[in-house]
Amino acid sequence: MVVKVYISGISGNKEVKKHQQRVMMILDSKNIEYQVVDITEPGKESDKEFMQQKSKAKDSKHPLPPQIFNEEDYCGDYEEFDLANEIDELDKFLKLSASVSTAEITLGKTADSKAPVENGEVNGISSSREVGDSNFVSVLYE
Repeated sequence: MVVKVYISGISGNKEVKKHQQRVMMILDSKNIEYQVVDITEPGKESDKEFMQQKSKAKDSKHPLPPQIFNEEDYCGDYEEFDLANEIDELDKFLKLSASVSTAEITLGKTADSKAPVENGEVNGISSSREVGDSNFVSVLYE
């Protein structure tokens, strides 16, 4: 599933521009892949119509960018996105599965891991740093 951010590349509204930049900055910082859809580009009339029909306008006649979708599922507008980010529920807001955003860590031996070394021994020689310990010098120069 692809997160899509519908934006206006030629908006004269500074708030809209700031909101668009913030959405993309947050997605980048969280390593969430997304696709930008600029509804003002020639040939994107169907995308603009899709955004306006599927989005929910708050105060204005038409919903303003940025509008966020996961494929064709409407996620929300900037205010809802920002709130989800603030309360650490961005994955839920974007309708992402946990496996997409969570890195798995595997602990254990690998094929090239070495045999365990006893504390204070290197190649079977004690590596004590006490003065007068002849093994200390031999470990350094072997």
